[in-house]
Amino acid sequence: MTVLSANLDRWKPWHLVAAVFMGVLGVLATIGAWMDMYNISAGDEENSHVFLVPVVVAWLVWVRRARFRYTRPVGLLIGPTIAAMGWAISSFGFHQAVQSFWHGGAVLVVVGCVLSVLGRQVFFRFLPAFIVLVFIVPVPGRIRVQIAQPLQEKTSFIAAEVMEVVGANVERSGNLLTVNGAPVNIVEACNGLRGVFGLFLISYAFSFGLPLRNWVRILVLLASPLAAIFCNVIRIVPTIWIYGRFRDADGTSPLGQSFHDYSGWVMLPVAFLILLGIIRVLRWAMIPVMRYTLASQAT
Repeated sequence: MTVLSANLDRWKPWHLVAAVFMGVLGVLATIGAWMDMYNISAGDEENSHVFLVPVVVAWLVWVRRARFRYTRPVGLLIGPTIAAMGWAISSFGFHQAVQSFWHGGAVLVVVGCVLSVLGRQVFFRFLPAFIVLVFIVPVPGRIRVQIAQPLQEKTSFIAAEVMEVVGANVERSGNLLTVNGAPVNIVEACNGLRGVFGLFLISYAFSFGLPLRNWVRILVLLASPLAAIFCNVIRIVPTIWIYGRFRDADGTSPLGQSFHDYSGWVMLPVAFLILLGIIRVLRWAMIPVMRYTLASQAT
């Protein structure tokens, strides 16, 4: 290897500056799609999980930061290839009114612009951080309905059973629960859709943020819908109780709405702690869940 090629293969401050510049350039080139994604996510709480994605990406890059020592800015052709593919997908989505293609293509354009500086090795060695970017794209309404309806049914059934066990006077008709004579619709109180994608992101960050074996990662991801229902029931039982007992003359419940809004975010760290507990139980049972033992786990 010549001195020139050795110098080109080493990371330098200008690589970071150039990567940020190219990323901003990609956003500006597709600004319409990015503004639309922001407006949808900010205006619809069921898509508010989008704002968790940058946090998860930063976490996955941070826990893999040591890989930069063995990564070089080579194979830069992958960047323009992905950017061109993203531009074509985004243009098709815009002209054919396919929202997810329009948004998804814009994300690929930005990824391609960044990889034009960082190269192929960064893409493959930090692949989990790039894959999670798919959740930046707001969920289409048709898919949201398909997920929300069965979740509402399961949540209303389990919530009614739990409230009967604790002695509450509750009647159930479909997704409508009547608590102390006050009707509370699961759609009104909490359908848990935000929790499904939020908990999946937490599960994803947990799975790929620790050196877990692949079968454990798959198990955690597959169990995330069940975890979403479990956390949603924990959240919705007190929510329904508040809706049923604290209502204004017009039938609204500001206290219930406030509890509904904030408890959804509280469930995310709760889910993370539950996952940690499961891993601890598996390790206590001598089931090999880690690829290797971390220094902090050594006894």
